[in-house]
Amino acid sequence: MNKEQLHAFISGSTGNESNICQIYSIRDGKTVFDDCWHGFKTEDAMNVNSVTKGIISLVAGIALDKGCIESIDQKVMDFFPDYTVKRGEKTIYDVTIRHLLTMTAPYKGKSEPWKKVCTSEDWTLTTLDYLGGRNGITGEFRYATLGIQILAGIIERATGEKCIDFANKNLFVPLGLSGRIPHGDSSKEDQFDFFMNKNPRKPEWFADPQGTVTAGWGICMSAREMAVVGNLVLNDGLCEGKRIISREYLCDMLKPYLKLDERMGFMNYGFLWYKPFDDRDVYAAIGDSGNIIYINKEENISVGITGTFKPRIYDRVRFIEEKVLPLCI
Repeated sequence: MNKEQLHAFISGSTGNESNICQIYSIRDGKTVFDDCWHGFKTEDAMNVNSVTKGIISLVAGIALDKGCIESIDQKVMDFFPDYTVKRGEKTIYDVTIRHLLTMTAPYKGKSEPWKKVCTSEDWTLTTLDYLGGRNGITGEFRYATLGIQILAGIIERATGEKCIDFANKNLFVPLGLSGRIPHGDSSKEDQFDFFMNKNPRKPEWFADPQGTVTAGWGICMSAREMAVVGNLVLNDGLCEGKRIISREYLCDMLKPYLKLDERMGFMNYGFLWYKPFDDRDVYAAIGDSGNIIYINKEENISVGITGTFKPRIYDRVRFIEEKVLPLCI
């Protein structure tokens, strides 16, 4: 299959590939693939859902590098001395940044309180109400999109800046990318539109009424921008010779800490990044609807894919390796 055939394949797809908007790939520092569908252009952005988690991990790493955060083993409650802990709650005092990054933080309840958090005035503090619980810290993997919101609050309190401003100044702009702009009136209708609207978006990042961006979802990026971020990771934190993030943090970020179950494709999990294969240097930041930053250190290639909302599409690693990589290598 050549590039024209792949374009036609996606254009005519009624299956998992039908929602793909952009594919962009960088190998050895050069663009090797750039194509778009559904009226999108290379510079257009899309809500890339949980790929946001991979971005927030990088932002947290930069805050750590700068000494704003002392250690990833620092206690979460160190950053919220003004927060009133619920009566009888003790586990919350033992939760660290590492627990948030590896999705091993404990939470109360069986499901995430989306309505409670997303209709509140301060999503970070409301999410803290959900942290902890009677079972203590078990080390069990618990995927929690809302829980990661606490990281945005930690970054803001550690740096003294809004998370979006810190990310723009220390990640996006140094990479030659546009700074993100805050989005959202935080209404139910606006949130629904943000997820479901299939039109191109600006370089936005959804924010709560306090102007704190969402850490687990809601950043809008193009496939090119995601490939650029992937290339930064490929280059051990360097961009055109300039250090953006430390090699040490990236090594820790990509290290497999947990082996996930069948529901998560038996992948390994690092600091909000996945390692799909036990024996290969392949890594990914993965979002719903097939949004992904794919990194292959063996081939020195990064791939970004955006897609409009489509249920039950999660992992595009196989698609990339079977359909995209042969056209780029």
